[in-house]
Amino acid sequence: MTKYLISFPAEAMDLTEEEFPEVVETSHAVIDEAKAAGVYVFGGGIDEDVAPVLVTGRGAVSDETYPGSRTTGGFLVLELPTRADAVDWAARVAHACRCPQELREFGYDPAS
Repeated sequence: MTKYLISFPAEAMDLTEEEFPEVVETSHAVIDEAKAAGVYVFGGGIDEDVAPVLVTGRGAVSDETYPGSRTTGGFLVLELPTRADAVDWAARVAHACRCPQELREFGYDPAS
């Protein structure tokens, strides 16, 4: 089976304060479905209140990040038999979150 990343940037969720609780509820319902189906690997949202840092191989830490790098929003990693299944799950997430989702496929790594 292949692992897929379903994600969106924070600015894609253009919601009112009144809509947000319903989106949280519907998106959590999709996560519960994925868990029940046995395809859920990991998911969550990026905490934008914590600044990213860049860590070198020697352990040096700086406030810089890679140019153009700006990971925000939320993501879900699912392990699925086909890309068509991944598109189906991405559509469910998009419907629940009320914004399109980006779908990416992880390369196969026998060690993971």
